[in-house]
Formats: sequence, C-alpha cells, structure tokens
Amino acid sequence: MKRRPRRSVPALLTALVLLAGCVLVTVVTVQLILGERPWISYDAVAATLHDLHWTDLLPAVAGGVLALLGLVLLLAAVLPGAATVLPLDGLFDSGAARGGYRSTLRAAAAGVDGVSAARVKLRTRRVKVRVETSRTQPDGLTDAVRAAVTDRLDRIGPATRPAVAVRVRAPRRTS
Repeated sequence: MKRRPRRSVPALLTALVLLAGCVLVTVVTVQLILGERPWISYDAVAATLHDLHWTDLLPAVAGGVLALLGLVLLLAAVLPGAATVLPLDGLFDSGAARGGYRSTLRAAAAGVDGVSAARVKLRTRRVKVRVETSRTQPDGLTDAVRAAVTDRLDRIGPATRPAVAVRVRAPRRTS
C-alpha cells in the first residue's frame, strides 16, 4: 500500500490556463457574432504574427518558455511523489499516514531526557532526526535519541526499515 500524492497543483494550474483561454475565445466569438467590437481584434493578432519571423527573439523565447513549461508538467505527471501512506509490515495490507509517522517519531525523540526540541525528516531509506538541547555537554544524547527512535520504529513495524541518523545541536561551551 503506497499511496502517492495527487498532482493537484499542476492539474489545477493547467486547467485554469485552459479555462481562461476558452473563456477569452468564447467571449470574442460571441462579440463577433453580435456585431460588437471584440476585446481582441483578430486582424491585429494576425498582422502581428504575420510580421514575426522564426529567427526573431520573441518566438524563440516564447517557444523556449512553453517547452520548459511542458517539460515541467510532463515530469510532474511521470515522476512519483513522496508516498502519503507508508506501508507497514504484517499480515494485513496496512499503512501509516506520513504525518502521523513523522509525529510519533518526533514524540519519541522529544521524550528523551535533555531534548528541548526535535525535528524529523522522512526520506525513502532514512529518518533524519535533529534535536536541540540546553545541555552544554550532550555526551550520550545522540545514542539515547537513536535508541528511542529505533524502539519506536520497532513498535510501528514499517515494511522497509529506514536507517536512523541523529544530529544534536547544543549551545556553545563557555569554558
């Protein structure tokens, strides 16, 4: 069970641009049918485009921008995003939400004596834990946080076991 995120933002932006273009064409067409002066004159657009050459700067820049936009949309559609539900090991097809997974690991790290704040980043094969402490000598804190997070991972039981990396941030020594 690896649910992937929906590509809502690229799809929404593409739909809005296409909708705006369709609305513009529809309004200009209705204005022409009714015999009114259109917002955009077809003759002016055709004359401007007729005067441009392929070797001019404007068509090259516009083509490059449109090609880059198309490539970005294609990559957004093809490349997988981060899983929103991470699979768990067990008899049943089950998973843990990414936010809940992160917050329970953060709570395990923050529960260690001497930790004042903890941040957790989930990667594909690694969990990065960054803790802050007010201790001036944080000896052994890295191992204690790693043990707490590893214990919590044992309780959760992920399908693929990530490696745990811990960094401790302590105030400078004033000796």
